[in-house]
Amino acid sequence: MKQSKVRALCVCAMVAALYTAVSVVLAMSSFGAVQLRAAEALTILPAISPLGIWGVTVGCLLTNMIGVGMGLTMSVDILFGTAATLIAALLSYLLRGVRWKGLPMLSTLPPVLVNGVVIGLEITWLSVGGFSWQVFLLNFASVSLGQVIPCCVLGPLLYYVLRRTGLLEKLF
Repeated sequence: MKQSKVRALCVCAMVAALYTAVSVVLAMSSFGAVQLRAAEALTILPAISPLGIWGVTVGCLLTNMIGVGMGLTMSVDILFGTAATLIAALLSYLLRGVRWKGLPMLSTLPPVLVNGVVIGLEITWLSVGGFSWQVFLLNFASVSLGQVIPCCVLGPLLYYVLRRTGLLEKLF
């Protein structure tokens, strides 16, 4: 029992560290109003195991904290960005059973949509000092489009590779 808890903690820490490392190494595309955070491909992991929920959430938290320290993102993103990741991860986990050709494709949509709404609202509120539907829709589209490639293309590719190599069962 104790060994499985330690193993679970190690898997969560590994996912968080990988998410953070990829985001920081690719900082130019990982931060800002228009971003393509390659580490978001890991948001497919909650469709595999609840350990993925905590791994990507902690990874997002650490990444946003580093981004604030580097002056690349806003401090409110620590709270709202992390909350959006947690909500999206929980929804992805709930949708894990819906498959297309063996891939949990529906699980790729919550990170796109939740981040689009939450981060879109955050950017809108902070940029215009209130709410504007026009500005929000532009921000929603920008954030969501930046999520599509990592979440809907790289995420399923990662899932496929993990399953094909047998690492899916070994890790989770």
